Amino acid sequence: MPTASTSPSAAPNWQPETCSDQPRKAPEHLVRTFRGSFPPLSTLPHNGTPTLYELKPVKDRIKIGGLTPLTSTDFPGCLSAVVFCQGCPWRCGYCHNPHLIPRHSAEMLDWSQVMAFLQRRKGLLDAVVFSGGEPTLQEGIDAAIDEVKALGFKIGLHTGGTYPARLQDLLPKLDWVGMDIKATVEDYAKVTGTPNSGDKARESARLLLASDVPHEFRTTVHPLYHTPESLLRLAEELRAMGARQYVLQEFRPQGCADGVVNSFSAQALLDDDLCARIGSMFEIFSVRRA
Repeated sequence: MPTASTSPSAAPNWQPETCSDQPRKAPEHLVRTFRGSFPPLSTLPHNGTPTLYELKPVKDRIKIGGLTPLTSTDFPGCLSAVVFCQGCPWRCGYCHNPHLIPRHSAEMLDWSQVMAFLQRRKGLLDAVVFSGGEPTLQEGIDAAIDEVKALGFKIGLHTGGTYPARLQDLLPKLDWVGMDIKATVEDYAKVTGTPNSGDKARESARLLLASDVPHEFRTTVHPLYHTPESLLRLAEELRAMGARQYVLQEFRPQGCADGVVNSFSAQALLDDDLCARIGSMFEIFSVRRA
């Protein structure tokens, strides 16, 4: 198969990107750096009548595995901080944040530490992105978003669409969503290791498309999970659903804990012809190279 080029030969809307544009890996050293360095911050007042469950502090309902204090690439057009939520129910072989998959970790940040940091960044940052792990796994994600919005930040979300009902509740509060689309529906479990995960992801994608929230759909490409034919079918599925913006991301081994997965490269898979054919299906299309 031809080697992928760094510039397109067709599809004028294809703009190749570098790996710096991919969502950031949660830096484990920052977890240690920030641990215990922030003073506690009292919980913001509740606007309305709280339920007994809501009386529990946000810090008891959300688990934070890391924090990136500044990025220009995780929310388009915004200087952002990224809050990495701890825990994910899926087991994608190419995951580059495997330390965020378990629900619990010995090294986590307290929510009051995150809020104290954001208090000091008012006027300096534009947005806060909740990533993971899978942020919609967190029972306190909605309350956490409310507290961050009260500080004046825009809110971004990185999600695999794991919990459609929770995503639906969150959408009115969000300013941008980056949603990972793993594969065609029939191939989803092969990527995530979880039965019926494709149905949940597609339902989340439909909810996102039906909203007015700016977003992108993106697929991390790996030869163990994708072929040119399956990528074309996936693109056709998304186009039929009404998707207008799509990104293909070459798998990059940084952070991936699976030695077999790391032994493959996706570069040859994403050749000029395939990218041109997929790019012609969308208004905005790009390839993020490893």
